[in-house]
Amino acid sequence: MNSIIKSLGIYLEGLKTPLLRKKLLFTLGILILFRFIAHVPVPGVNLDMLRQFFASNQLLSLLNIFSGGTLANFSIAALGLNPYINASVMMQLLQLVSPQLAELAKEGEYGRAKINQYTRIATIPLSIVQSFVMFNILRSQNLISNFNPLTIIAMVVTMTAGTMIMIFLGELINQYGVGNGISILIFAGIVASLPISIFQTMSITDFSNPQNGLNLLIFLAVAFGMVLAIVTVEEAILRIPVHYAKRGQQTYLPIKVDTAGVMPIIFAVSLAMIPSLLGQSLGRLPNQGIANFFLGMSRLFRTDSYLYILLYFVLVIGFTFFYTTVVFKPKDIAEELRKSGGFIPGIRPGLATEKRLKYLINRVVAIGAVFLGIIAVSPSIIQNITGLTSLTIGGTSVLIVVSVVIELTRKIENVVQTYNYDKLTY
Repeated sequence: MNSIIKSLGIYLEGLKTPLLRKKLLFTLGILILFRFIAHVPVPGVNLDMLRQFFASNQLLSLLNIFSGGTLANFSIAALGLNPYINASVMMQLLQLVSPQLAELAKEGEYGRAKINQYTRIATIPLSIVQSFVMFNILRSQNLISNFNPLTIIAMVVTMTAGTMIMIFLGELINQYGVGNGISILIFAGIVASLPISIFQTMSITDFSNPQNGLNLLIFLAVAFGMVLAIVTVEEAILRIPVHYAKRGQQTYLPIKVDTAGVMPIIFAVSLAMIPSLLGQSLGRLPNQGIANFFLGMSRLFRTDSYLYILLYFVLVIGFTFFYTTVVFKPKDIAEELRKSGGFIPGIRPGLATEKRLKYLINRVVAIGAVFLGIIAVSPSIIQNITGLTSLTIGGTSVLIVVSVVIELTRKIENVVQTYNYDKLTY
């Protein structure tokens, strides 16, 4: 409760800050434009049948969440940011095996700009491939009213262009708005679709059966517990004492338990859905043997299957460690401490400090990664127990919504503090 009151106070104070008010209004304007784009459909698709198909397909419903709600309407941005997320994962993995990219990443703002440019370029072929996959899924369900080569080209080009528009909107938020553009757009799609998910659950649940009501209460209790747990872990930090001998000061270096934030969840979901998507897309090939193989793969990796849950759990943990190595570099921190005359008590500056930081960060992140993985898969496990399939998406959504709100609150607080400091300075 104290955290909620504190967050509300930060938002209210932020509205009094001219710079932050301008950033918030700009972000709101981008989100309104995004929701408008989400309702501009691609021509040639039977939308009524499409919505019925989505209601009966958990995988596509989950994919719709991470496309920002654009897929259910099959809008011009139907693919959302999924191709860009996949391209980002590829570029970060390539930095581990390519010395040229690794060196480029160390070149500060220029290096990050070049890598971001390469990521946008890699997004185009991935968007084309994913457009064909989505087209094949819709065609297999007879959801495309006019099938000819021109229709295919028009859909692929439109969906690829829509993804690039989404990237542009996200980068505008990064530059002129508040928060991470990708997270904010996905957050907006989740918030817009959550009421629909809740109403659908209420409409299809037979409350005359006491067991169904009990299952719903269990799910809501777990969701409430998840929110409390996420907030607690998001606020948890390890404080490493740091001494400055020349200044006679003692401070600490904070390491968050959840250093990577919400990005591992977004990356993990994007990759965990690939086997099932390929299975649904290629399960109707003329070759019966190949088709049966892909259909079997699609059944194995359904969102309610334990194989999918295990894959999702492992990917969340892996991406948490991976993303932490990107944002937290013990070697650079140890070097900065050495240059500024700081040291960890009992640890020599330089290499010994770097090893100590690696030791601590690996153990702290291990706790955060396992926690994040458990939180990510808990809704699916509860769904298998209670049978409430429509709220599984809501559980995953709660995880992202809470994380994004906390991250956004921190950034707003930083802007407010910077603004107040500048007023005192001048």
